[in-house]
Amino acid sequence: MDDAPAAMQGGGMKHALLFLMLLAGPARSDGVAGDFDYYVLSLSWQPSWCRTTGDGRDARECRRGSGRDFTVHGLWPQYEQGWPDYCSTGERDPSRRETQAMADIMDPGLAWHQWQKHGRCSGLSARDYYATLRAAAEGIAIPAPFDDLPRDITLPPAVVEDAFIEANPDLAPDGITVTCKAEALAEVRICLTRDLQPRDCAPDVRRDCSRPRVLMEQVR
Repeated sequence: MDDAPAAMQGGGMKHALLFLMLLAGPARSDGVAGDFDYYVLSLSWQPSWCRTTGDGRDARECRRGSGRDFTVHGLWPQYEQGWPDYCSTGERDPSRRETQAMADIMDPGLAWHQWQKHGRCSGLSARDYYATLRAAAEGIAIPAPFDDLPRDITLPPAVVEDAFIEANPDLAPDGITVTCKAEALAEVRICLTRDLQPRDCAPDVRRDCSRPRVLMEQVR
């Protein structure tokens, strides 16, 4: 133990946990557009988001009859540890028409925010970032049992993960992460190379929901 970092010597469990948190790799403000290692495609379970957030905002996508199952949250450039965000770039921002054109897979306002926070770090133009985001989303098959879910169900997070792997045989267990918020499924995150091929997630992304079961609410 003599070679252990000072934070883990004599400081007890609290200091050890603090040290491990520091290793987790937060966002780095020194990000350079185009300088990253891989992507994370984040897919949100919309019914959960609507119940916790969207309904309170009277979000258009949460109104009865307009609901979806999994929708795109974003495509995030990642480092092997940490991630860049809000990178400086000379690329122009997307036009209203370009963001509105994303409405079939994600809310246009969210598409704009994702460009500002993550797309700028891709090194792509706004048009190409949106095209890459769309290609990534279209390259992942949503498991048939989750399509237009007719009723609320609860199931282990591992079952959600296994269903995605069955529907997408190129995915591996270490290349997909299932997250939760309180008792409900939140997101499925899939790690992709810069060429949008499946790959393992780095350890700071590979953090599955620890609950034994998660709620998946029916699509409205």
